Amino acid sequence: MVDNSQSPKESDSFIPRRWLRGGHLQTLGSFLISRRFNLPVPEKRLIEVAPCVEVLCHCHWQAERTKPLTIIIVHGLEGSSESQYVRGITEKALAAGMNVVRYNQRNCGGTEELAPVLYHSGLSDDVAAVARHLIEKDGISQFALAGFSMGGNLVLKLAGEWGSQGPRQFRALAACCPALDLAASADALHEPANRIYELYFLFNLRRRMMRKARLFPKHFDVSRMRGMHSLRDFDHQVTAFYCGFSGADDYYARSSASNVIDKIAVPTLIVHATNDPFIRILPETRRKIAVNSNITFVEVEDGGHCAFVGRRNGMDDGFWAESQIVNFLGRF
Repeated sequence: MVDNSQSPKESDSFIPRRWLRGGHLQTLGSFLISRRFNLPVPEKRLIEVAPCVEVLCHCHWQAERTKPLTIIIVHGLEGSSESQYVRGITEKALAAGMNVVRYNQRNCGGTEELAPVLYHSGLSDDVAAVARHLIEKDGISQFALAGFSMGGNLVLKLAGEWGSQGPRQFRALAACCPALDLAASADALHEPANRIYELYFLFNLRRRMMRKARLFPKHFDVSRMRGMHSLRDFDHQVTAFYCGFSGADDYYARSSASNVIDKIAVPTLIVHATNDPFIRILPETRRKIAVNSNITFVEVEDGGHCAFVGRRNGMDDGFWAESQIVNFLGRF
């Protein structure tokens, strides 16, 4: 068995900010810290990913858009193209000479009115449709995928589904704290120590469902949300029901990237923190990662969930995982 899990080189190792040590402090701190970004005005583009279903992308182009690497960034659950980690990656990648496409999943970024459908963790075909659009319309010669949490699951799932048959322009991908094993991570959210995160997700998911029902009253029934106490409940009563799954177990089983991660055929970086409060990577999934020589698995002790708030150093803002991802993708 080849063990390709890695620790960062000493010069690149993650050192948490002094007052943000521990998984919960990292996770909550990264959410609460207000960051300033200097981003150019993007080109807003609606891209059809399925019949009568469009997603909103914010595109940032270099002067010559066809030649640089284009990074398609996929946000996490209840995030958007405006999430701080998405904008952080964008700022760093633009400075490194790359194009960036900030992708909003279905309904996200204020796009609930675009179609009477919900989004979920298995919609890797949507990301593929965006990539195909950019190749055909903009003539991009090379692209990479980057995803966070739920978005990390999506990009890894897509790469595994493509295997060695993906577009010739597909160069690499990176995932930060990906929800590879959806059932295990959903159940971890229901642990007492993690209820603050679960309640946050449930609040936003309920609110989004209410908006969808107002926009499409014939398609959505808000009474399905009665008696929900967990993310698993929501996925069983709402996500699975409206997205073609028989229940939460079926949804998690069919949508987890762990099913296909052994088939990924491009250079891949996975960044994970041992103290991530609720993302669980099961032993069998770790084994699949270890035997795939295309995957570099970097696991550090601290960092929380999609946080990795480190020490500032001159021009470095200290958001370590963002820099690791841009540096890794920049090699391709």
